[in-house]
Amino acid sequence: MSANYEKVKDYYEKGLWSLDRVKKAVGRWITPEEFKQITGTEYAA
Repeated sequence: MSANYEKVKDYYEKGLWSLDRVKKAVGRWITPEEFKQITGTEYAA
């Protein structure tokens, strides 16, 4: 699990981050697999 996974997940679940914002975190803060776990949708670059 990425170091910032819980932070990104929390921000998204609280509505602080949009789906687009989470997508921009892929490759920097989270992996594509973690994106799917957080959002429930497949990551498409």
